[in-house]
Amino acid sequence: MDAELLLAFVLSTSRTGLLTVDDVPDDAAARFAALLDQRADRVPLQHLTGRAPFRHLELAVGPGVFVPRPETEALVGWALERLDGLDRPVVVDLGSGSGAIALSIAHEHPGARVRAVERDPVAIEWTRTNAAGTTVEVLAGDMTDPALLRDLDGTVDLVVSNPPYVPDGARVPREVADHDPPLALWGGPDGLDVVRGLLGTAERLLHPGGWLGIEHADQQGTALPALVRGHGGFADVEDHPDLAGRPRFTTARRC
Repeated sequence: MDAELLLAFVLSTSRTGLLTVDDVPDDAAARFAALLDQRADRVPLQHLTGRAPFRHLELAVGPGVFVPRPETEALVGWALERLDGLDRPVVVDLGSGSGAIALSIAHEHPGARVRAVERDPVAIEWTRTNAAGTTVEVLAGDMTDPALLRDLDGTVDLVVSNPPYVPDGARVPREVADHDPPLALWGGPDGLDVVRGLLGTAERLLHPGGWLGIEHADQQGTALPALVRGHGGFADVEDHPDLAGRPRFTTARRC
């Protein structure tokens, strides 16, 4: 599949469009061969094409930003269900990276007022690139900062995050270890250090009844809900599977 997508990229067509291709020019074949070599060396496909599909969007991605995964689409679907019926909901995406979550919510709920927060100075340039021309406001900041977004305290309808959650020292594929930014990956000994900090931010920002959604690793389907319950300030804590049936994100309602 990757080879077909790379060839389609080189020929400026779609994967299905390859069915009508009878010949590949020499210059295109040489470019294709070079891309195949890079992919075989575990450079992410999305870095080679510069694009990553996510729900109804196609995002610009490359070195320095976390490549959005299909698993995260389930979290966005849940978020949109919570916002259904609200004309002008206020949404905060903590650790936005490429902007996949924030931009999908703004695209599928045009009335939403969305702020995308990103700490990494390289990643935020990708956030800004993807958010250009949209209603999403991009803000440089640390999701664990007690002073973050003080102007929104107690007014936010939904806080959502795909934070760094990989436990330090865990084995990950080379595409991840060599190419995803460290600030988007590593979350301390149990992978939940950043989550502990963001819970305080979310509790402060959300109004009573507002919702929180946090993505996690599939082995954290018990630990993260327990952490949210132990933090206090949240009710209706629940964990949700992704499309493959693996534990993927935790949700809760602000008391």
